[in-house]
Amino acid sequence: MIAALEIRRLNGAARAQMRFAAHEPLGYTTAMPVLTTAHIRLDDRGVAWIDNTNTKVIEVALDMVAHGWSPEEIHFQHPHLSLAQIHAGLGYYYDHKADMDAQIQRNVRSVEELRAQAGESPIRKRLREMGKLA
Repeated sequence: MIAALEIRRLNGAARAQMRFAAHEPLGYTTAMPVLTTAHIRLDDRGVAWIDNTNTKVIEVALDMVAHGWSPEEIHFQHPHLSLAQIHAGLGYYYDHKADMDAQIQRNVRSVEELRAQAGESPIRKRLREMGKLA
């Protein structure tokens, strides 16, 4: 009874402190191990790869940019990649967006140049002659 009367006499801040003290989380006595990984590595040429795979970060970025795929859809299409690896790849893409977008544009121009140099393939020519291509 006396303790209850003493608590009522305490000012608001002291009562609040007592309430919070009762709900403080218990501290752990041992440190829990924390394992982190970036999932990305750079090769000798500076090309970003997803760790432990033969998948370049730019390939995952292209799946998102060109196809509009979500990380879940990319995982469905590339089940060998974990969602953590996909998110790490997309994070790397966003961190280096200007450089990677420039590389994508260089690759597109290169393919267009090679296509123009190669001319029409024999199968396309035959399909055109058959009226299957316009």
